[in-house]
Amino acid sequence: MDLARSLPPRLLRFFAKYPPPPSTYTPPSPYSAPVAALKARVAPTTSSAGLNAPAIETNMPSLVVEELPYHNPFQPRKNFVTGRWYGPRYGLRQQADLVKLAEKHGVVDLLPYTIKKPGEKEKRRIERGLRVKGTGVDEKVKGKMWERTLKGRLELRKKAMLQMPAMIQEWKRLGHGRGWKKYPKKGGHGVF
Repeated sequence: MDLARSLPPRLLRFFAKYPPPPSTYTPPSPYSAPVAALKARVAPTTSSAGLNAPAIETNMPSLVVEELPYHNPFQPRKNFVTGRWYGPRYGLRQQADLVKLAEKHGVVDLLPYTIKKPGEKEKRRIERGLRVKGTGVDEKVKGKMWERTLKGRLELRKKAMLQMPAMIQEWKRLGHGRGWKKYPKKGGHGVF
């Protein structure tokens, strides 16, 4: 009770509207469907053939979800009757402000799931991995034109540097540039 008196009014209003779940509650994945939709989709596993009949297999994962009297105000939700999606009650900035306030007063664990909770960003990064194009196996980043053609230019430079001693000798043999024709005329007789 003393904790409730020490909380700021903003958190008190939030917890009055969205009371924290019981301590045994484990929050579901943010991407799981509502409980009503799960119950409507799952067929009974027994049939009239008897108890030894094989159970009907479903592709649905087995989820243990406790119903709360309210939807998570930090997550979007879908109306399964109309098919419309409704945005979260609290935007990302408001979520971040509430989390910071709750963290300051030590009640961040009482908030519903949100991506703004401490440690959630790191968890998602570990689950999804680093998503940067070109960092995967057999992937290339497009890059700028000078980056794409750099390898070929460096090869040409290397080849020219290897031929440089012969070019210097030819230049000296022809009189230090007096008979030098770097780019001979078409059909003419030049050095190269």
